[in-house]
Amino acid sequence: MTEPPVPSAAPRRGRRRAAVALALATSCALATACATDREAPRAEAAARAADGRKGSGTAANALMRPAGSAMTVIAHRGASSAAPENTLVSDEVARRGGARWIENDVQPSRDGVPYVLHDTTVDRTTDGTGPVRGLTAAQLDALDAGSWFSPVYAGARVPTLAAQLEDLRVRGGNLVLEIKGRHSRDEVARIVRLVRDHGMADRVLVQSFDVDALRQTRALAPELPLGLLRATLDPDPVAVAEELGLSAYNPSADELSAHPGVVKDLHAAGVAVMVWTVDSPARWRELDALGADAVITNRPAELTGWNAARPN
Repeated sequence: MTEPPVPSAAPRRGRRRAAVALALATSCALATACATDREAPRAEAAARAADGRKGSGTAANALMRPAGSAMTVIAHRGASSAAPENTLVSDEVARRGGARWIENDVQPSRDGVPYVLHDTTVDRTTDGTGPVRGLTAAQLDALDAGSWFSPVYAGARVPTLAAQLEDLRVRGGNLVLEIKGRHSRDEVARIVRLVRDHGMADRVLVQSFDVDALRQTRALAPELPLGLLRATLDPDPVAVAEELGLSAYNPSADELSAHPGVVKDLHAAGVAVMVWTVDSPARWRELDALGADAVITNRPAELTGWNAARPN
C-alpha cells in the first residue's frame, strides 16, 4: 500500500528489543512447543475465511468483529518496527508479539516468481539495486534484506511467496496478501496457484488497490476473500463492495476519520472495515470507537497489548 515508509532503522532500545525478539523467534523455530501456539490461529483462520469468502451482503462475515470484542491486529509487513519488513523473521517477531494476521506485498521477479517486497525497487530494503521486475529469482535470492535495518538481521533474505506461505502454514498465522501494482492474469493465476498448492486458501485474504487484480482473483479463485485498499473513499463504497464481491473495504485511517459513517453502511452490507496503517494509541482508540474491525500496524505487539488493556 502507498503510505509513509516504516522507520528505516529501529531506535537503540528498539534494536535491543529486536535482538531479544530474534532470539525468541529462533528458539520458537526449534522448539516443538510452538505447535501448540499454532492451533488457535488455524482454527480462527478457518472460521474467518469460511465466512469471509461469502463476500459482501452476507449475514455472517467473520472478518467483522462481534460487538464488544477487540479489533483484529494485522502486522504491517510483519513486525516492521522491530525487524526488517517483508522478511520471514519479521513475520515471526509479529507472531511472537501476538499477531495472528500478517500483511505483506507480492510482485514478480523478471522470470515470473512471486516475491514478498513492497517497493518497486530493491534499493531501500536490500543491499542491491534495481527494479524487482528487472531482477531474476536468482538475483533476488542473493540479496541481504536485513542489514539495512540492523546488523542483528544480517543475512535475512527476500522471501518468495511460496516460502512465506509455507512458513505460515507450518508455524501458524494468516495472511493479508496485497497484490502490488498491475498484474497480468497469468501473474495473478500463479499467486492463486501457490496459495492453493500450500493449502492456505482458508487462511489468506487478497487485497489490492488495483480493481482488475481483484476481479482476476475472484474469477480464478472465488473461494478467496477480497479486500479493496483505498487512499480516498469511493463515492459509494457499499456499491463498489457489492460489485466486486468484497469481504473487506480497507481505507486509510484519515479517510475513515473524515467519513466515520461509512463503517455503519459497510457493516449493514456485511463488509468488514480494515484500516491502514496506524501506530498511535490515540488513533487506535478513535478507530475502536468508530467500529473498525481490524487495524494494520507496524507495531503489532503494542496493539495486542493495547487491545488486552482496553475496557470491554
